Amino acid sequence: MGAADPSQTVKVHSPLLVQLIHDRLWSRDHQGDAAPVTRKAVENKRRQLHRRKKEAKRARRVFDEYTSIYKPKPYRPKMLSTGGEANAAGFREDLNNVLCCPDCKEVPPNLVEEFSSGDMVCQSCGVVVGTRIIDTRSEWRTFANDDHGGDDPSRVGGPQDEFVEGQQLSTTVAFSESKAHKALSRTQNNASQDKAQKGLMQAYKEIVSLCEAINMGHNVSNAAKHIFKLVDKYKFMKGKPQEAVIAGCIFIACRQNNVPRTFREIFNLTSVSKKEVGRVFKQLQKFLQKLQDAEGEGTGLNTVTNYENTSVGAEDLCSRYVSQLGFKKQQKISKISRELAERANDISALAGRSPLSVAAACIYMACHLIGEPRSSMPIAKQAGVSDGTVKTAYKHLFAAREQLIKQEWLSDGADMKNIPQVQA
Repeated sequence: MGAADPSQTVKVHSPLLVQLIHDRLWSRDHQGDAAPVTRKAVENKRRQLHRRKKEAKRARRVFDEYTSIYKPKPYRPKMLSTGGEANAAGFREDLNNVLCCPDCKEVPPNLVEEFSSGDMVCQSCGVVVGTRIIDTRSEWRTFANDDHGGDDPSRVGGPQDEFVEGQQLSTTVAFSESKAHKALSRTQNNASQDKAQKGLMQAYKEIVSLCEAINMGHNVSNAAKHIFKLVDKYKFMKGKPQEAVIAGCIFIACRQNNVPRTFREIFNLTSVSKKEVGRVFKQLQKFLQKLQDAEGEGTGLNTVTNYENTSVGAEDLCSRYVSQLGFKKQQKISKISRELAERANDISALAGRSPLSVAAACIYMACHLIGEPRSSMPIAKQAGVSDGTVKTAYKHLFAAREQLIKQEWLSDGADMKNIPQVQA
């Protein structure tokens, strides 16, 4: 073959060599010197361009991440092996969020959740690892009566009050010492509570306080609330003093539950006149009797069952007066005085006398008969009568002593010689 024509030969230079020659020519034209193009210069230029390319690629990636253009390759976990090897440990993705103490760095961590304060604390060093944790346990509460004790865990609200109308689903603002919180609680109560229900609740509190003042149980106070609720429901006794109505309800509740209390004991609890309380009591008796005849026997709050218009007898008062006087032979004196009062009902001379004076006279005779004498003054004071009234009733008992005193009392240690003689 012949030699190629140099004029027709095309020389192909690499971009690196072209860039290097361009730099040298620029340096010669502007600076007046031009370094020769050597192999070392070409290698240095190549490294420089490679470094710039990597830096440009890195900068581009950072820029794309900040501008949400760069999308990383999605992670695809390996599938578990489906081969026949039973002991082959397959890959499982660990999704557990392991929390450890930054100071102790114990594995496993010794952390405990304090739901009372809402903190997660390390038991080893006491460092608070997390705050404001949420209590995911069951929210058990107790609605047991503190007076009776016991435990009544429940996840619902307390029992509904049978003496209050409505759904009883109102919201109550918690108590706080701040002035703003007190004003908020007062405003919320005024806006949410019904005036009628508010009056009922106030009357119930008054009934409970009066029953506790004369040592009566919950059955009497609940019966009095029951009667007062009926009076309020049927709009009976409208315009009468509330204290007089409450006193009448308590007195009738005592009779229903066989709790002996005199009219004077109930009357002394209020500031209303005795005449007004007596008038209200008689009207309440007629109202309850009429209501029972109309609605008949039943249960619940709409009826009054087993109401009997009975008065308190002297035998019902003896045991309570004896226990309040503090006798040493309390049981024996109480038993004899009760039987004396029951047998004294057959004495015509004592008919129509107050049960208070008859009970005081029977206690006066019984304590002397047993051999533990007391003067008539403290007994009369306990019964709420005068000393002369007790002595007058005792005269009639002394006149019928042979009829009243049993032979078994004398054989049990009693002596008729111990009873005081009646002064003419």
